[in-house]
This record gives sequence, C-alpha cells and structure tokens, in this order.
Amino acid sequence: MHRLTRLGAVVAVAAASVLAAAPAFASTPSGAAHRPSSVVYVPTNDATGNQVRVLTRAADGTLNAAGSYATGGTGGALTGAVVDRLASQGSVVLDRPAGLLYVVNAGSDTLSVFRVVGAQLQLRDVVPSRGDFPVSVAVHDGRVYVLNARGGGSVQGYVRLGDHLVPVRSWHRDLGLDPTATPEFTHTPGQVAFGPGGRSLLVTTKAGSNAIDVFTFGRFGRPSATPTVTTLPGRVPFGLVLDPSGHVVVAEAANVVATFALGAGGTLTQLSEQATGQAATCWIASRGSDVWVSNAGSATVSGFRTDDAGALTATGVTSTHPGTVDATVSSDGRFLDVQTGAQGTVDTYAIGAGGTLTSVGSVVVPGTIGGEGIASS
Repeated sequence: MHRLTRLGAVVAVAAASVLAAAPAFASTPSGAAHRPSSVVYVPTNDATGNQVRVLTRAADGTLNAAGSYATGGTGGALTGAVVDRLASQGSVVLDRPAGLLYVVNAGSDTLSVFRVVGAQLQLRDVVPSRGDFPVSVAVHDGRVYVLNARGGGSVQGYVRLGDHLVPVRSWHRDLGLDPTATPEFTHTPGQVAFGPGGRSLLVTTKAGSNAIDVFTFGRFGRPSATPTVTTLPGRVPFGLVLDPSGHVVVAEAANVVATFALGAGGTLTQLSEQATGQAATCWIASRGSDVWVSNAGSATVSGFRTDDAGALTATGVTSTHPGTVDATVSSDGRFLDVQTGAQGTVDTYAIGAGGTLTSVGSVVVPGTIGGEGIASS
C-alpha cells in the first residue's frame, strides 16, 4: 500500500509537468498496417461485448469498413434512451499527439486504451472508471478524465504513462446529482471536456441540474474541491466545444446554441445565443469557427459560425438519417461525419465555404443502432 501511495505521488508530480449496403467488418484484419489519410472510429456499445468499428476514407470522402476490435469491456444503456443509449458526447476520443484511442465501456465501468497503428488498433490497457456507467472522455497532454453518469455522477482523472493510464486518487470528484431523477437519460451528466489550455475541466449536467460545472486545477494538477457552477435554467446543456478564441460553445437540448466566455475562476458569461428551430439539439462538432449541432428529433444538422467576440451566425440546416447524434470532423477539415442512432449509419458531408455541407454518402455500421460515439483522424 505504501508503494502505491508513493506511486500516486510520483504520478501527480509528473502530471504537473506534462444506406447503401452494410460493410463487411472483419474481426481483426491481418497483414501489415497501412496508414490511410483518414480513419473513423465508431464503438458498438454492445452489452455483450463492446467493439470499435474502424472505417477508412476514400479520396472522395466515402467510408469503407476496415476492421472491428474488441474493447475488453461491455456497453450499456440509460433508462429511457432510444437513439442515444449513453446520452453523452465524447464516448470515444482520439488522442492524436499520443497516437491513442480512448473508449468507454459503460456496462463494465471501464475505459479502454488502444494504440493506433495505421488503420489498425492494438488494445493496450483497460482501466476501471472509478465510478458507475462511464460515458465521456477528455484528454489534454498527458492527462485523461472520464465522466461517470450514474450514482450522482463523477469524474476521475488519470496520468498517461506510455500506452497506459494510472488513476490519481486525488483527481476524483463527485458531482452530487440526484441519482433517482427521471427520466434517467436526460438527468445524467453529458460531457467532460478541458477548457482552453487545459487550465480547467468542464462538465455538462443536462437536466440533472441544468448547469455547467467548471473545476479549476491547482498544484500537481489537482482539480478544485468544488466546481464553479453556472446554472442555465431549463436549457439542458449537453455537448460543448471550444472556438478559436477560447469561447465555450454549447449545444442545449432546449434547441439553442450559446457561446460563453470562461473566466479565470471558472465563471461563465454568456456572449451570444441562437435558436436552432429544430428538436433535441444535443451534440456539437467544430472546425475552427464553424460549428454544427445535431438535432436528434428533427434528423438535421444546424450550422453556425462564431466570430472573435463569440457572436453566432447561422449557416444553414442539412438533413440526415433519423436519430442524429454525435459527429466528428476529419483532421484535414474537409469532411463532417454524423452518426445517426435510429438506423446505425454514419452520414458523411463535404464541408464547403462558409461551413456549408454537401452529402458525400452514408454507410451502415453494424451493431450501432441506439449508440453514439464517433471520432476521426
């Protein structure tokens, strides 16, 4: 036990410095790994055994099956959820600088770590989430945080050492939400994310408290004992991204997109808001100042642009397949991939001038109906 305590101290010090046809997914592809220009990762969230479906992108933006990899854990579903069984954003996250992919296993309360080798994945670690029902992951440099949705909600922090994660006991924080509030899928927390420069940690609570909790970091990367809470009555803050100016851009299930300035102490000051005119606006993805929000109840994606002052301008509405959920932008900024939970598809769009979207195609990803979570290189 003393050795483990010393290890935790060393780790903390280190952290401070640091619909066409369904594709045929092979279990684990053989042969030498190749390095495609872009790869998309979609977990199945299967309760009998979670897997990550891997798709590679052709020159025209279309996606093709390239393999399936077991996470070593199981998926799960929040009560009341249909097209979004995790009811979260960021259940799979690509750590591009480290070459690692993080995937939550909600049913087994674990977090999987894969090494990315071209279009192939190598499972390197499976660690406990130190809570109940993990739904979202955030990474900044060598720090990783996971958000647990049940039991009132909690966040747990880790230090990355090579391809492995070491939990830091003092980086655990309970959110104190009501675990009995119903319906469960709207009253559990939605996302954990780092603030600008990794100086803070943000958590959306959805209808659990209609708030965004902000933890600031102290000595050795320890999060503040309690968060600074910005309450947004009736707004149901769900997913968020940062724009180039460091503003927090939030998709609210009250069908609103809003921008906030984040103060040094964790305070959030609203700068702008725009109604989407759609239903169930929950997820958000971005490319620079262009953002797109997914409207699960309308089968659409709404586009917006932020300026240096955080003001929002609408750029158009694009139709998707039913059950529009999580989305991701390719690292070259050319394509938006949107996951649709009703039919288990990924709809791909070419991003044009001003953030306009043009459909490239759609692919069915087996076993992903009702799930959300998508990341891309």
